[in-house]
Amino acid sequence: MTPQIEAFLEMMAVERDASPHTLAAYGRDLADAEHILQDKGGLLRAGQEDIEGWFSGLAVRGLSASTAARRRASVRQFYRFAMGEGWRNDDPSRRLDAPKQGRPLPKSLSRDEIDNLLNTLSAQDGAAALRLLTLVELTYASGMRVSEVLGLKLAAVRRDPAYLIITGKGDKERLVPLNTSAREAVKAWLEVREKPAAKTKAAPKPVESPWLFPSHGRSGHLTPRRFAQLLDSAAAAAGIDPSRISPHVLRHAFATHLLEGGADLRVVQTLLGHSDISTTQIYTHVATDRLAQVVHKSHPLARKN
Repeated sequence: MTPQIEAFLEMMAVERDASPHTLAAYGRDLADAEHILQDKGGLLRAGQEDIEGWFSGLAVRGLSASTAARRRASVRQFYRFAMGEGWRNDDPSRRLDAPKQGRPLPKSLSRDEIDNLLNTLSAQDGAAALRLLTLVELTYASGMRVSEVLGLKLAAVRRDPAYLIITGKGDKERLVPLNTSAREAVKAWLEVREKPAAKTKAAPKPVESPWLFPSHGRSGHLTPRRFAQLLDSAAAAAGIDPSRISPHVLRHAFATHLLEGGADLRVVQTLLGHSDISTTQIYTHVATDRLAQVVHKSHPLARKN
C-alpha cells in the first residue's frame, strides 16, 4: 500500500468517520488496483485508458457487478482526493460507468419446509436444540433481523410479552408481535436457561448474563455466524439444502408468507422496519399465482370462470 493510499484512508477515517469495515474495503480495493496498474506507474501515473482497462478486467477476473461497483467508487474517491492534494490535475476514472447490477430475488423457504424444520428441532432433546428452536421461532414469527434477535435482553421477554419493542437500523424503534408458538418456545427456553445448575454450552452463566441467548464469546451473546452454523445442521437434518437457509432467509420467509396470505405491503414494511417501501417490494416477492388470484378476485373487470 502506497503512502498516498494510506493518506487517503487516514482522511476517510478522520474527516468522514468511515467505519473500520469501510476502511478495510477501500484499502483492499485500492491495493488491488495499485498492483494491477504497477506496470503503468500505479494509480498516480495511470492514464484514462489504463484505468478503463483495469475496470474492464474486473469482469474478466470473475468479480461480481456489486464488487466492481464498489471498486469503481473506491478509485473515484481516491482520485478526487489526489486532485485535492495536488498529486494529479485530472481524474482518469471520470468516464467509468457503473456496472449494471441485477438485483436477484432473495431466497425463501416454503411453509412445508419451515414446518419440517420446526418439527425436527422440536423432536430433539437438550438445551442446545431448545435454544435453536427458540431462535428459529422468534425469527420466523417476528421477521426480526438476526442482530435484533441475538441482541434481545432477558428483561425484554421475562414477562411473556405479546409484543417486543425493537431498536433497529437508524436507531428506529418498532413494535414486533410474537405469536403463541414463539412465546411458548421462549418460556421453555427460559426455564432451561435460568436453572442455576444448567451451565452448559447452550446456557453459560445463566444468572449473570443479561442476554436472552448468552455465550462465552466477547459480545456476551450468540453470534450471527454461530446461529447460521447451527441452522445449517438443523436444515440438513430436516431434509433442506443448507445452502438455501440462513437466519436472513427466515426473515424473508416471514415476509413472503405474510404477503402470500394477503397481508398489506405497508404492514409488512412496518414489521420489517424498512424506511422505504421499495425495499420491501424487492425483498418480499410474491408468488405469481398469488398475484393472479388477487387480481382475479379484486379487479372489477376480472372475468369470472
